Amino acid sequence: MNIKELIPKDKFDFETVEKLKSYSFDEIEPIIPNLLEWLQDINWPISSSVKELLIPFTEKISSEIIKILQGKDEIWKYWTLQSFGKTIKNKLVLDEIERIAKNPTKSEIEEEVYEIAFEIINGYSP
Repeated sequence: MNIKELIPKDKFDFETVEKLKSYSFDEIEPIIPNLLEWLQDINWPISSSVKELLIPFTEKISSEIIKILQGKDEIWKYWTLQSFGKTIKNKLVLDEIERIAKNPTKSEIEEEVYEIAFEIINGYSP
């Protein structure tokens, strides 16, 4: 099977998300960026399922999390912090979270990303 076939096709593709559970991290690693895209809007029906699938791999996907946090999509940043903030241990990610909390951009303030970052660095559950 081509691993690209395991990228959910739409926001109701629970069947594909369920299939992903039977694969190892090494097998799904090439499609991690695609899976993280489903966290751009936590209101999409499969978002929670994708999040639960990825949480055990939080440290292994740190580089992808950093890319999101350094990007321009503030809503995606918010949901990424909400999803992984209390489990992340990677120093580079924590440094970026601290940057957002202490020196947020205007848009990070407008979208309240800095608030959740502040909660994370101060040990509160997001």
